[in-house]
Amino acid sequence: MPETKKSISMTKTGLTLGPVLFNWSPDRLRDFYARIADEADVDRVHLGEVVCGKRQPFTDGLWPELIERLQAAGKQVVLSTLALPYNPRERAAVIDFCQIGELAEINDLTALPTVAGKPFLVGPFVNVYNEGAAGFLAGRGATGICLPVELPIASVAVITAALPEVEFELFAFGRLPLALSGRCYHARLHGLHKDGCQFVCDRDPDGLPVDTLDGQRFLAINGIQTLSSGVEAFCPTPDDLANLGIRRLRLSPHTVDMVAVSRLYRALLDGRASRTETLAALKALDLPGELVDGFTRGQPGSARVEMA
Repeated sequence: MPETKKSISMTKTGLTLGPVLFNWSPDRLRDFYARIADEADVDRVHLGEVVCGKRQPFTDGLWPELIERLQAAGKQVVLSTLALPYNPRERAAVIDFCQIGELAEINDLTALPTVAGKPFLVGPFVNVYNEGAAGFLAGRGATGICLPVELPIASVAVITAALPEVEFELFAFGRLPLALSGRCYHARLHGLHKDGCQFVCDRDPDGLPVDTLDGQRFLAINGIQTLSSGVEAFCPTPDDLANLGIRRLRLSPHTVDMVAVSRLYRALLDGRASRTETLAALKALDLPGELVDGFTRGQPGSARVEMA
């Protein structure tokens, strides 16, 4: 095994709580992050509105309070930017967010001029599908990259081997963020225009399931976002991650008990629980969909996990 992989295997794998993708109220967010601060077994927490700029006025005033709360509990805080800013106000908001002073995660390349030359992270919404793209971003200051959810682990291994100095992260739990659109699915479903959406996406705190004409669960919608119907459950062993060159896993918040989810993954990454035990415990939780992990195995993303 190369020396770089030996050193990685001796390092505790980081556990990240990604940004909340759904339209949760400020009170719900405050309560959620207070419990995360006190009880969740994660070392890094991402804050920020990533999906819809129209939601920002409801949460912008909340972030300073949550940053202080989480940092006081010993969590590293990262600010995640909008993935699809489409008007001057939203582009200005991205710049402001990157300049607050905390470590920023960019989810759209329009933020690159703002963070270039200083350390920053890259989120899974940026198309980093090969070592060339990862090298381009690392050359401009990216110290960590959460790779896109569609990548099979065979491709992940090629990218991480080319850039051992970058902290690569994989999306491990939650409905998979697949696409963003200029149109709002939630508003259209309720007969509303996007500009007058009445924020109806808040009625579906884990996303709204979408069925095929044959009645099969297919996708989920969240405002302008398309998510998987199934819940990703990538549960590697510590040796698997060391061999892949992955130093961090990401858990995406849902209404399920995320403290319990974080503890299950921490036990898995510390070698105190097997993959089978972890999957069985996850399956027993009140999840919004079936457990899937097809993309990591080079199969359709909706492929259900193999429990054995």
